[in-house]
Amino acid sequence: MTNIIIVIVLLIMVTFGMRETIKHFKGEGACCGGSSSKPKKKKLKNKVICTYYFRIDGMHCQNCANAVSGAINDVDGAVAKVDLNKKMVKVSCDREIDAHVIEEAISKRGYEAILMK
Repeated sequence: MTNIIIVIVLLIMVTFGMRETIKHFKGEGACCGGSSSKPKKKKLKNKVICTYYFRIDGMHCQNCANAVSGAINDVDGAVAKVDLNKKMVKVSCDREIDAHVIEEAISKRGYEAILMK
C-alpha cells in the first residue's frame, strides 16, 4: 500500500513538473523572477521620426520580453515592439533619442542590446 501511495505522489509531481517545463519553453512561464503579466501598452504622442532595431541577448521567455519592453517604454518618446522568437526589438521614437540611451535602459534590466545596422 505504501508503494502505491509513493508512486501516485511521484506521478503527480512529474505531471506538474512537465506542465511547467512545457510552459517555460513556450515562453509562458515566469522563470525570471516575475510574473508573466503583460506590460502596459504605450503609444507615441507624435509621429515616428526614428526607428532602431536591437538584438537582445539573454531574453528567452515572455517575462524577459516584458522586462525589455518595460525598460524601453520607460524612456520618454520611445515605444517597443518585442519579437521574442527572433530575440529582437523594434524601437520607434517620436523625437531624437540616441541609441545608447535605449541600450543603457535595456542593460539596467540585465540584458545586452546590440544595435542592428
